[in-house]
Amino acid sequence: MSEYYVHPKALVETERIGAGTRIWAFCHVMSGVTVGRNCNIGDHSFVEEGVSIADNVTIKNGNCIWKGVQLKEGVFVGPRVFFTNDLYPRSGRMASVGPRYDDESWLEATVVGRGASLGAGSVIIAGNTIGEYAMVAAGAVVTHDVAPYALMLGNPARARGWVCRCGLKLFFDEGSAMCGTCGSRYRLDGGSVVYLG
Repeated sequence: MSEYYVHPKALVETERIGAGTRIWAFCHVMSGVTVGRNCNIGDHSFVEEGVSIADNVTIKNGNCIWKGVQLKEGVFVGPRVFFTNDLYPRSGRMASVGPRYDDESWLEATVVGRGASLGAGSVIIAGNTIGEYAMVAAGAVVTHDVAPYALMLGNPARARGWVCRCGLKLFFDEGSAMCGTCGSRYRLDGGSVVYLG
């Protein structure tokens, strides 16, 4: 008996899957993918070779996660998030374009930091880093790096506040905040948030 679950209607070509992970129907996980422990990959998702998924990641239904994307521990990917990995995409099958794809110099890595959440239908432009515990709202378009704990809204996405590790919005008074739900404390330091415990 396997330590992880793969639905009979999923196609999983990698063996690098951690214990407790569940991969649901109509998923395709290519060889060369690493999936950590206790992850959940929802129906109709595609994970391309070269993707790295750490422990405790939730990937909701209908996602395509392309080569160069790294999802750190505890990341949440809402339904139908759009990842990219090439800032100037063309069909490499055209003779005039083919040489550009002879190596992977075109590939732009995207890193989603520990505990960050990507809302349904958000778009993550290649080459950006989403800071730990950041919250990208549904439908937001991320065009630049995102600070840890930032709440990102709009197109293009802009920081519109800060969120707690538990996910709720923080309200600062004289540079300090305490989450009313979990009691975590934070302070603002030069435009960034510091977790105090």
